[in-house]
Amino acid sequence: MTVLPDVVFDRRGAGEPLVLLHGIGHHRRAWQPVLDRLAARHDVIALDLPGFGGSPVPAAGLPRDMAEVVAAVAAVCAALGLDRPHVAGNSLGGAIALELAAAGRAASATAISPAGFCTPAELRWAVGVLRAHRLGTRLPAPLLRGLFRVGPLRALSFGMLLARPGRLAPEAAFADARALRLGRAFEAVARAGRGYVFRGEPTVPVTVAWGTRDRILPYRQAALARHRLPLARHVELSGCGHVPMHDDPDLVAEVILATTAAAGDGGFRAGGTG
Repeated sequence: MTVLPDVVFDRRGAGEPLVLLHGIGHHRRAWQPVLDRLAARHDVIALDLPGFGGSPVPAAGLPRDMAEVVAAVAAVCAALGLDRPHVAGNSLGGAIALELAAAGRAASATAISPAGFCTPAELRWAVGVLRAHRLGTRLPAPLLRGLFRVGPLRALSFGMLLARPGRLAPEAAFADARALRLGRAFEAVARAGRGYVFRGEPTVPVTVAWGTRDRILPYRQAALARHRLPLARHVELSGCGHVPMHDDPDLVAEVILATTAAAGDGGFRAGGTG
């Protein structure tokens, strides 16, 4: 783990830089199952987004809209000396990855179940489910630890987020719950995302990947992503939930590495699928 004045991150591997961006209420450890696979090909930086995990709220304050959320991440990349890195993100992080690509600040983007392709009602549902999960994390830490040691209870707690919650280790479950509880920017980012719709037009290789068993931002939203991003590669993550890095790490790593490789191979064909 490395700590800068405004961000905490894990960094490993060598090669072209690849920045990993988690979803709202999550933290950098969301990427732990795929980190080594990606680090075999890239200099991988998994961030705690500003105001989440171990990263403090930005000195400029909490974001007021998605543009400020994206600007805060772009500032972090600049502080790390990263000029147009590859980016991959999940949920909120997927939307940020697409925005960075559309702004010409990324060499490629992989967006996994990204925000920005849902109706207002669907967005309210997603945030409402996460708020309910956040409320549950207020239980005393010893009680949560004990709960997560019991497989069926751990599966019940994370069944909305993962298609295969049994693959989540008890300590990882506790760390995720703690990150959700302590995410100081959660409500501000949730408010900033009200009404957010992705309308950018990236010119770099882009993959949009969606879990077919996503219960937070359901798979049907992938159809709108295909419509708005006809030049992107669209991938179905069969049997995966909203956070597929735990459900199928090999598949997720393969999708991300295919996207970064495309940046050096002339990109994907229009409307590509995988």
